[in-house]
Amino acid sequence: MYYPYFIAYITIGLTISLVVFYWAFKTGQFTDQQRARFLPLRDDADHPPVKATRFNRIEIYGLFFLAAAGLGATAAVLTFALYFSK
Repeated sequence: MYYPYFIAYITIGLTISLVVFYWAFKTGQFTDQQRARFLPLRDDADHPPVKATRFNRIEIYGLFFLAAAGLGATAAVLTFALYFSK
C-alpha cells in the first residue's frame, strides 16, 4: 500500500513544526504573555508605516518558496501514491 508515503510526509511535517516551535521558544517568542493579550487593543495609527528592508523582502521570498515547496511536495506524494496504488 501507499501508507508509508503518508506516514513519512506527516513525520516530516511534524519534525519541521517541532523545529520551528523550538526556534520560537529559544528566541523568546513566548516570554511576555502578559503583553500579548493587549496587542489587539493597541492603536498603531500614530506610527508611520515601516519601510521594507532588503532582509524583509528576502524573508518574504523565502516564505513563498517554502509554501510552494510544501504544496509541490503534497502534490508529489499524492500523485506518487495514486499512481502506484494499483
